Amino acid sequence: MTTLDTAFTKQSMEGKEGLDALFKYANEGIVITDKKGELVRVNPAAEKMFGYNEGELIGKKVEALVPDRFTHRHETHRDNFNHNPHPRSMGAGFDLFAKRKDGTEFPVEISLSPYSFEGNSFVIGFIIDVTLRKQAEERLKNYSHELEQQVEKRTLIMSEAIEELEKTRDELHKALGKEKELNELKSRFVSMASHEFRTPLATVLSSLALVQKYGEQGDKEKQSKHMLRIKSSITHLTDILNDMLSISKLEEGVITVSRENFNIREFTIELIGEMRTVCKEGQTLNYEHNGSSSEVYLDKKIIRHILFNLISNAIKFSPENKPVEIRTEITGGKLSICIKDNGIGISQEDRQHLFERFFRGQNAANIQGTGLGLNIVARYVEILDGTIECESELEKGTTFRIKFMI
Repeated sequence: MTTLDTAFTKQSMEGKEGLDALFKYANEGIVITDKKGELVRVNPAAEKMFGYNEGELIGKKVEALVPDRFTHRHETHRDNFNHNPHPRSMGAGFDLFAKRKDGTEFPVEISLSPYSFEGNSFVIGFIIDVTLRKQAEERLKNYSHELEQQVEKRTLIMSEAIEELEKTRDELHKALGKEKELNELKSRFVSMASHEFRTPLATVLSSLALVQKYGEQGDKEKQSKHMLRIKSSITHLTDILNDMLSISKLEEGVITVSRENFNIREFTIELIGEMRTVCKEGQTLNYEHNGSSSEVYLDKKIIRHILFNLISNAIKFSPENKPVEIRTEITGGKLSICIKDNGIGISQEDRQHLFERFFRGQNAANIQGTGLGLNIVARYVEILDGTIECESELEKGTTFRIKFMI
């Protein structure tokens, strides 16, 4: 291109034709309004953007391009701009919307530039349709929100997984502790049972031989004596087996409460009748019931375990010719059970450990027993939401008081 051609091109673009070409072929919408806000020129890009035919917008108020809900406000802003015209962008910090001929709205960016020509004031508005950019921003925003939700979801899943792992760890720790405790319990029980079984079994064997011997000699008195020894030993073995069965069920958590209505007075009388056969010589089991009612709503099997164990202990730790007092009472929706013996008693120091497994009082070392009975009783009482208390004095006897809501 020659220097002459370059000069001609520059002159052409700076002239009216060049400016008209820029106005006509610009991609951005360009509108020019007068001081009254009427549109005096609109380029093809703006007409296309707003859906109008060529020249259709000329003479219309610029508010024709503004959504109806913003019309009044726009008129106020236009008047303020006319009083202080200066180049600026519209709606800084806000989303701007324009209105097409069909009434639909779309997001825009607008910048204003005032100018004067032949004594008249005009405003040039440059309009850009930012629909695609807003859609991209919305997609990005949604993607960001979805990403945050995914992060939160995964964080929650991770937290739940960690919590579950900690829970599993705690459960495993408890299970290991439980297993260790059970193994220790089994070891101690095997040791105790082997000792406790050996003595009554030896007694049974020797007494059987003597029963046979005295039977051949016709000595009924000595024969009966050894029969009683056999009976006592078998009773002791039964007690051990009952303790083993109860502890096993309690440790495995297979004890289920099955409440039913029954008469506690008749129930206790029947149980005492069974237990009189294991009383020592001269021992009596004295029973009384107080209260206007005898009906309770409790678990029969568990109540039997509790009464049987406490009455057996009272018989075992009391001397011959001493009574065991048993009393039941129903008042105020509660069942109270009291079992009092006149036996060897329990020291204050031993009472602190009374309901611990395998605990034997210092003064009971020579009396047969597993050391599990009171622990079993306490746990059965707890299962029925009851309470148990003990009062005792050495050589003066022991009293157990149990209460249940009925």
